[in-house]
Amino acid sequence: MALAAGLAGALALTGCSGDSGSDSGAGAASPSASASGTAGTGGDSSTPSTAGKLEGSWAATTGGKVVALVITGKQAGLFTTGGTVCSGTAGDEAGMQMIHLKCTDGNKDRTTGMVDSVNSTTLKVTWSGKLGKESYTKAEGGQLPSGLPTASLGS
Repeated sequence: MALAAGLAGALALTGCSGDSGSDSGAGAASPSASASGTAGTGGDSSTPSTAGKLEGSWAATTGGKVVALVITGKQAGLFTTGGTVCSGTAGDEAGMQMIHLKCTDGNKDRTTGMVDSVNSTTLKVTWSGKLGKESYTKAEGGQLPSGLPTASLGS
């Protein structure tokens, strides 16, 4: 139950970030975020398709904690069941897909991440530092992917 509330909070926070008085910016970004055809390798205009593939709600289980990574446009937010809340950016940088986060509690486990691969269901990120590789599953329609251990999260 706490996990669902955390993901709902993550989705709400990222949804609020663009409320600067008009929704025209969000509507304009949607058509360019189509993930058509290319796999993100060596395209001359890969930023829109790359952003489209990274966008969404992603969930992982690492060290017994559920990690929710939410990417909207170039904005990123990360939330763990342990209480870590991070925000930052995601997108193309020097020919690589990168995620840069700053956490409110000073946690540095996920400050810089390089996207190893992304498709419609899986996002693999290598974080600098001791955390290393982490694999996320896409959460469709605001729902958590099946198979995540949630029974012990409320204790």
